[in-house]
Amino acid sequence: MIKTDTNTTISELKKQTWDFCEKRQWQQFHTPKDMALNAVIELGELLDHFRFRTEDEIKKILFDKKKKSEIAGEFSDAFYSLLRLSDLLDIDMTKELRIKLKETAKKYPVSKSKGSNKKYTEL
Repeated sequence: MIKTDTNTTISELKKQTWDFCEKRQWQQFHTPKDMALNAVIELGELLDHFRFRTEDEIKKILFDKKKKSEIAGEFSDAFYSLLRLSDLLDIDMTKELRIKLKETAKKYPVSKSKGSNKKYTEL
C-alpha cells in the first residue's frame, strides 16, 4: 500500500518503491545503469516543460494546474529513479545530502557568496 503522508521519510519511500517493484517483479529490470539512465531521461522530460520559455512564460505555466501537474509527474518520475538507484547502491540519501551541504557550505561561505552566482573558485 502506498502511503500519502507528506511527512514520509526517505527510508519509508525506499521501502514503498521496493514493495511496489517487488509485486510487479521489476527488480530484474532495475539495474544501477538503467535507473541512472532513467533518471536522466525523466529529468530531460522535466526540462522539456521549460525549454525555450521565458521566465514570465514559466510563471504562467506554474499557475496552470494541468501543466503544473504534468511537471510534478516528471519530477516524481525522476525522484523515483534516483530513489531506486540509491536503494540499489545502498546509499543513504539523507546522510549524503547532509554531508554535501556541509562541504558546499565550506566552498560557499555566506560572507563571500550571499547574493552571488559565482562559482566557489571565483569568490
